[in-house]
Amino acid sequence: MSNITVAVLAPNGFSEELGKKGTTSDITFYNLKRGESTVTLIEPTRYPEKLSSLFYAISLADRVILVVDEITATFGETVLMLQSAGKAEGYIIFRNYLTLDQVAPLIKGTVLEHYEVIEHDPIGLREKLLDAAAKLTSHQKVMEGSGNGAVPIDHHFNVKGVGVVILGCVTHGVIKKHDSLKVLPTTKTAQIRSIQKHDDDADTAVTGDRVGLSLKGIEAEDLDRGYVLTNDPAIKSSLTLTGKAQLVKYWPAPLKEDMVVFLGHWMQFLPSRITRVSTEGDWRMPELSVTLEKELVYPPGARVVLHYLEGGKLRVVGSLTLS
Repeated sequence: MSNITVAVLAPNGFSEELGKKGTTSDITFYNLKRGESTVTLIEPTRYPEKLSSLFYAISLADRVILVVDEITATFGETVLMLQSAGKAEGYIIFRNYLTLDQVAPLIKGTVLEHYEVIEHDPIGLREKLLDAAAKLTSHQKVMEGSGNGAVPIDHHFNVKGVGVVILGCVTHGVIKKHDSLKVLPTTKTAQIRSIQKHDDDADTAVTGDRVGLSLKGIEAEDLDRGYVLTNDPAIKSSLTLTGKAQLVKYWPAPLKEDMVVFLGHWMQFLPSRITRVSTEGDWRMPELSVTLEKELVYPPGARVVLHYLEGGKLRVVGSLTLS
């Protein structure tokens, strides 16, 4: 079975034409399946009220569907989020008589320049997405699934007769039934009792798979959204971080010490305080040090999206590549 995860940035409910509705919270999942090919669609249900809702949907995605009905501040913020998160593969659907010529100047120099412009055709779009999933051949999945894996938790709950269940996507590597996994940033471990992928039982899950894991050795109250289940020793967690930032071109002024910015990585959206800003040359590319109240879990060289919730219509600051 091969899966792709797609962020659907459109009016809420757009994905009802594409897949079967699943888990709903501040993000809503829809599922599409044909044979061994599956597609997970995610809508940011609480955006623009909650910026984290947009970040989570984009963070989980392999590719993007962006529906443009009008040119608004929300559209601009979405473009900046996609650019900062480095989401380079996607599709754009124009509606309400908008055309690429009207939008092209606004996306010039961003990842969206390379998105494929497609028609609003739900049947054709379903087939396009399923075909993309089918192209993940067995060889590719084996290569992507080699090595140790990680699963950031997006939802968790107790199921009667089953126990603790978490939902998440495998970011890299492979996990297997009966694996013992660290639960970062805690010191606890949990064992995988069973794996489900789109309601089918499985013995393994690899890069890109959407999974439900039944766990033993841990309680639901020990877990939280953003925690990471992993057998990868390279994954670490820390309260202090340093790295090279790249600010969006519209950001109006240099970052300052003591600013509170939110760090977005995987399913984490955590407040941090800037403790050091070092600028040599371009102030839009400073070296930053930040401290957090809760540990951020990340792999070496991770790309983190910076948000400033007091920024009014400009809440996406840019990205930070961790040292």
